[in-house]
Amino acid sequence: MADAAPADSRGGRGERSERGERGERGGERGGERGERGGRGGFGRGRGRGRGGRGRGRGRRDDGEQAWVPVTKLGRLVRDGKIKSIEQVYLFSLPIKEYQIVDIFLPKLKDEVMKITPVQKQTRAGQRTRFKAFVAIGDSDGHVGLGVKCAKEVASAIRGAIILAKLSVIPVRRGYWGSKLGEPHTVPAKVTGKCGSVTCRIVPAPRGTGIVAAPTPKKILALAGITDCYTTARGSTRTLGNFVKAAFIAIGNTYSFLTPDLWNETVFTKDPYQEFTDYLAKASDKKSRF
Repeated sequence: MADAAPADSRGGRGERSERGERGERGGERGGERGERGGRGGFGRGRGRGRGGRGRGRGRRDDGEQAWVPVTKLGRLVRDGKIKSIEQVYLFSLPIKEYQIVDIFLPKLKDEVMKITPVQKQTRAGQRTRFKAFVAIGDSDGHVGLGVKCAKEVASAIRGAIILAKLSVIPVRRGYWGSKLGEPHTVPAKVTGKCGSVTCRIVPAPRGTGIVAAPTPKKILALAGITDCYTTARGSTRTLGNFVKAAFIAIGNTYSFLTPDLWNETVFTKDPYQEFTDYLAKASDKKSRF
């Protein structure tokens, strides 16, 4: 029994030395991982690697400020060949880039109408996303409506604003009674329908204000209409359909001809035909590079 005690003590010392070596190896590995993290590798590095990638994203955001159009309309707008958005509406040219609207209508204001969660049943459970309704307008005859669904509220609002800019339409305004001053109401009774909701807008005398529910009142104010009566039927608590019905009704102001628009139309070349040589040169330069 006396001979066994020293052997146990030597064994304990051997185990301690092995543990020490393992600790040194672990320390070296930890240092290597820290260096990788500092260089932006896949190591942990206490967040230093992610910080490097974050700085790269900042540089990319700075580059997004320089808009490079990818459509013919975008190139003509950027180079100043098309002077106003009314010229785009005249020839019914589709707008595919929201920067075009930013150039023509810099004073647009956006209003978040509603944010509602929507769910989809999957095998793993329920997937929840957020649906945003955003109205946009300059209170001077231009209004748009965008609907976007995304995983995050901020992403949904941002996407809805972009879609609202792409859907901006002109609003025709008129008078009630004598034609004095600026147009202040709708030119005639107009109706819009979406789902079960029907929204009707009726001209009103100057000074009446917007007699409407809070939902259509916001979009009518963004359109630049200051006086009107409204009626609504159907399930108006479904705010999405209520907003769409009001937007369709506003868009219908330009859907019919009134006697003051019966003048002879002078047809001109559309921008694509007028600047066809310029667009051809731009495409040749792009193909060379």
